[in-house]
Amino acid sequence: MPFSSEFSYCKLEIFIPETHLRLLQQTLQEVDAGHIGKYDCCLSYSRVTGCFRPLAGCHPYLGTEGEISEEPELKVEVTCPTEKVGLTVKAVRKIHPYEEPVINVIPLYATGLA
Repeated sequence: MPFSSEFSYCKLEIFIPETHLRLLQQTLQEVDAGHIGKYDCCLSYSRVTGCFRPLAGCHPYLGTEGEISEEPELKVEVTCPTEKVGLTVKAVRKIHPYEEPVINVIPLYATGLA
């Protein structure tokens, strides 16, 4: 992912069902996301409600085609070096149960992480 060299870290926001939190933590650890100084496995999460409507032809993990759904999810936030964003997103997509996972990548400026 092309980011300016002044952005050496990014924050990923990953929305996932609570049932998959431990698998996500393991996956992030394997790619060394959430490594901050002398700490690793650093992340935070909060409970949120996802709202969506599965359209014709999809195969939703949750919800029913054509009906608006509200489902409990976790929003997981983790930092990773910019050069590892592609690897990290690919690893998360591999274990994520949703057809269309939401993974936001936000460049961090002057974080003090380096």
